[in-house]
Parts: sequence; C-alpha cells; structure tokens
Amino acid sequence: MIKYNLKCKNKHEFESWFLDSLEFEKLLKRKMIECVFCRTKSIKKSIMSPRVSNKKEINQPSKEIRKMKKDLLKLRKFVEKNFDYVGKNFPTEVRKVYYDKKGNKNIYGTTTPKEAEDLKDEGIELTTIPWINLKEN
Repeated sequence: MIKYNLKCKNKHEFESWFLDSLEFEKLLKRKMIECVFCRTKSIKKSIMSPRVSNKKEINQPSKEIRKMKKDLLKLRKFVEKNFDYVGKNFPTEVRKVYYDKKGNKNIYGTTTPKEAEDLKDEGIELTTIPWINLKEN
C-alpha cells in the first residue's frame, strides 16, 4: 500500500491510501478520486517525502500500520455484523435498494471497476473499504 498527499484545484490537502501507484493513476483517470472537503474531482498528488526504514522496521509493521489494520478489522467486523452480503450480485441488489426507495437495506458485496463506474453514472454513490484478511490478524 502507498499513501499519497493529495491536493484539489481548490487547494484543499488530504491524504489517501492506494494499493499501488498504478491504482492511483487508474482511479484518477476515471475521476473516481474526489476531495474530501469540496468533492471536486480535479486532484493532483502534492509533494511527499519517502519513508526510509531500518532493518528492524522492515520485518515488523509500524505502529501506524498496526493501528490502521486494527481499525480496518473493526470496520470489517461491523459491516459483516450489520450488513447483508450479496457478493457479486451487488450491482443488481444496490439498484433494487436505490430505485425501490421503500427499502432501507444495508448491503455489501463486490463490483468490477466498470460496474462501479456504471453505478456512479446512475447517481448511485459507493464507498470502497480496504478488506483486511482475517487470517493475517
């Protein structure tokens, strides 16, 4: 994972994590990254400094990473407890919830980048959560 310092056209600065630099570039090109303050999609990476580790740090995650993994694990457990898993049927199921307007159903599942873009084009906003593997913790 890589953390970037980002800046929008309105000069708001914020940070975000990405799987790698290719993921960042792909999401930026598809206009799937937006400012957390003003929601503009005109985003650029700002100057950042690399983190240099010594040999001890390489073999063990930093406190920040351990805390982040713990928080993401809590989030995963909350979602699994309070939301219905619909798997690859997520695009179909989220449309049912969105267009029905009667149901206020909490669901989660998976989409392809294309399906996520199609949903966004329909006005359906999604949130992506880094899914921590339970076996690693």
